[in-house]
Amino acid sequence: MIIDRAEVIVTSPDRNFVTLRLTTDDGLVGIGDATLNGRELAVVAYLAEHVVPLLLGRDAHRIEDTWQFLYRSAYWRRGPVTMAAIAAVDMALWDLKGKSLGVPVYQLLGGASRTGLLAYGHASGKTTEEIFDSVRAHQEQGYRAIRVQTGVPGLKSIYGIASNATFEANKGVRYDHEPAQRGALPAQEDWDTRSYLRHVPTVFEAVRNEFGPEVPLLHDAHHRLTPIQAASLGKSLEPYDLFWLEDCTPAENQEALRLVRQHTTTPLAIGEIFNTVWDYQQIIREQLIDYVRSAVTHTGGITHLKKVLDYASQYQIKSGMHGPTDISPVGMAAAMHLGLSIHNFGIQEYMKHGEKTDRVFQQSFTWEDGMLHPGEKPGLGVELDVDEAGKYPYQQAYLPYNRLHDGTVHDW
Repeated sequence: MIIDRAEVIVTSPDRNFVTLRLTTDDGLVGIGDATLNGRELAVVAYLAEHVVPLLLGRDAHRIEDTWQFLYRSAYWRRGPVTMAAIAAVDMALWDLKGKSLGVPVYQLLGGASRTGLLAYGHASGKTTEEIFDSVRAHQEQGYRAIRVQTGVPGLKSIYGIASNATFEANKGVRYDHEPAQRGALPAQEDWDTRSYLRHVPTVFEAVRNEFGPEVPLLHDAHHRLTPIQAASLGKSLEPYDLFWLEDCTPAENQEALRLVRQHTTTPLAIGEIFNTVWDYQQIIREQLIDYVRSAVTHTGGITHLKKVLDYASQYQIKSGMHGPTDISPVGMAAAMHLGLSIHNFGIQEYMKHGEKTDRVFQQSFTWEDGMLHPGEKPGLGVELDVDEAGKYPYQQAYLPYNRLHDGTVHDW
């Protein structure tokens, strides 16, 4: 099974996606997700100019060897661009192997460890009533677990609020439920930490009073807090029994999480912007987190993220794989296959893609009673309609950024 063709396909049905498409000498096609939100073309260049020439003529069955070759031979290792490119190759090779053997990828990873994957959705609102309506709407769609993001009095636009951050620039059209906006420059949002810290506990008190103690609730602080502020937030949220508090402080400073741990028992989820096991080494070994948040797409593919999660399992740390709509259906399928097979699965983030995206990427996964399953089609279970993808050329898009009231750029 020799790779004799490799294509990098960029399409923008509801947002930009980068897909690697490998074809073998016996006619099999495998695909992998290389989408890096807001920096998509950097990965396109890395793949097309540096990786594709190395793939032609290689044995597609040699997944581990190809991963090690692409990681070690470049000398300049790690980083989101490199690891997203490697991830796309890795996914495509697993897809090819599954198709060649006639089985879904999860069977190649040891088979299913569960019948389905608990997933959480994103509820949000500028007011408590808007949040309540959003939670109810998600429950009607089948979600059992809910992430709650709230507007903050005095702030005009902040991350995670569908009513103010997910519309295309100057068009007023919802952009696939995500904050990336098409346009020449990133949108500016505002931030005030003290207002946020005062307001968030009142929101979770109201949500618990309205929906009861059984609903798993999650919250994302999105790297905006200092360690002591994160510790304060975790402690103030303890009465509301969160499933997790995500990205409470910038995780580049891993020692900071020791301070957070000293002050709160709220479970912590970290790693959305991590790319390798080396990013996790200290915080897993010292048990400073409870959930690994990496995406298969940004962490070197199934091969590498499985190793990260196997390491985490030694410390009773579970998976919480990144899965909003900046992960294409291909990357989501890879996460489902990995999540179904590992023992230490925790929860899967899941945002539904738009109708255009679903036409470009034809999927076999199921969504029933709050649970995902990748399906039984051989490989990853996703097929790319190249003709449909060609209808939607790349469009410049950026994530927003933050400034404080005095004009200082702040973590977004």
